[in-house]
Formats: sequence, structure tokens, C-alpha cells
Amino acid sequence: MPIANVRGANINYEVLGTSGPWVALSPGGRRALDHVKSLAQHVADAGYRVLIHDRRNCGVSDIVIGGDQSEYEIWADDLHELLSQLKALPVIVGGSSSGCRLSVLFALKYPQAVRALLLWRVTGGAFAGARLTENYYSKYIRAAQEGGMDAVCALDHFQERIAARPQNRATLMAMDPKAFIAAMERWREQFAKGAELPIIGASEKDLNSIKVPACIIPGNDKTHNHAVAEAAHRMIRGSELHDLFPGDLDVDLVPTEDWASREREMARIFTDFLARAQAKAA
Repeated sequence: MPIANVRGANINYEVLGTSGPWVALSPGGRRALDHVKSLAQHVADAGYRVLIHDRRNCGVSDIVIGGDQSEYEIWADDLHELLSQLKALPVIVGGSSSGCRLSVLFALKYPQAVRALLLWRVTGGAFAGARLTENYYSKYIRAAQEGGMDAVCALDHFQERIAARPQNRATLMAMDPKAFIAAMERWREQFAKGAELPIIGASEKDLNSIKVPACIIPGNDKTHNHAVAEAAHRMIRGSELHDLFPGDLDVDLVPTEDWASREREMARIFTDFLARAQAKAA
């Protein structure tokens, strides 16, 4: 897969499809592009060019911990630059969970660069905010405080990054633990503020300001619950809501693998929606 230098970071990416409107899809968590590739292929098969990429600190892209912006702003700016390099703007942008948050922020920062939004497993509420703040930031801060960068390398996410790209261990071990902790604390604070909003990272005013067509598929667990997706649907005027899994399960997180069997159906929902949006615009 090709590598692009994006704002000083080497970003791994892949483009599926050879013609048609551009789409950029992002997975949830800090997962690698493989976790959205199957869905992306279904969308590409319907006549689109679909960009998937490893965000910085994900997959085999560079590990770069730091910066004044929130982690999601960094990801949004990286995606905009990568799409600019590929001459792929304006774009249909979408994602699951953290990829959904990235997509919404992208639309807010770069409204002229977005044709439509495809959002699934929308995240919000006190439970999701507390759980994700712990999983994304607090546990890494504690590890660095208690055992330095060696302890950070031993945790799940960075173990996976080292397995995927062994030189990542040297990158992490070269970091000053104090600088790592400061960066993670800054990202945690920025994330926690956003967790108080209707969906994590976006206020009602933000969502009201989105003018592009939007298609929303709710999640079905305590982290991605129906109420949050329905709130986003109400606040993004003219958006469509398509429910694949009615009702929420009493579990913290439904594994993404459980959604894999519905990817073809998800792709059909999204591409039918895009066809109708395009016809309406014409």
C-alpha cells in the first residue's frame, strides 16, 4: 500500500475503486484501515473511489504523540491534506465511532470540502464519555507514570503497533515519559470537554450548522446507543436515519465483528442514500 507524507507523518493508505465520486471511510477506535476495508470495497463496487487510511498512531502509520490540537483535529487536518494530495476533494466522508467523530469534525472544519456524511455507531453520553476517556487516555497516562515508556509499550494498542511495525518500539522508547504524559493529558482534557455534548465532540449548534446530506446508522450498545444517534438525526437537518439493529444491548461494546455480516446491507443503504442525494442536488 502507498505511503504519503502528511504534515510530517508517514500515513499508510489505500484507494479502492478506479472511478466515480470520492469517499473517505474511517474505522472506530484507533483501529487500522483493515477494519473498514470490507465495507469500503462494497461501496467501491457500487461505483465509488474509496480512500481508507491508517490515522497517525494507528496501523502502520507513524507514531506521533503531541501537538496543541485535539487528537481528532489532528486526524481531520491529516485527512484533509491527504485528500488534497490525491486531488479527491470535495469528498463524501464517513466513519464508525471515532471515525464518525472524525467525519463530523472534518465537516465542521472544512464544510466546502464535504459532499455528504455517512455516520454509523454514533457515540455520546456520560457512559461513553467516561469509558472512552479511560480507554483512550487515562490508562496510558497511568502506565507512563508508573512504569515509563516500557509500560506504555506493553499495553494493548501499542503492543499491536509494535507487532505491525517493530521500529515503533524504538520510537516510543525514545520519548520522554513526561512529554508523553503531558500530551495524553492535553488530549484527555480536550476529549472530556467534548464528551459533555450531544455527540462527543459536537454541540447542538455544530450539528445544526451541517448542511450536507447525512445518513446515520445507530449503534446498539451502551457506548453507541440509539438515543445519541437519534439526537444527531434531529440536529442535522434533513439527515436520514436507518436502523439495522433495533434496540440497545446491555453491553459496553458490541464487537465490530458482529456488524461484519451486515456490511453489504450497510453499503446498500449508503449508496442508495448517495444516489438519492445526488439526484436531488441535480
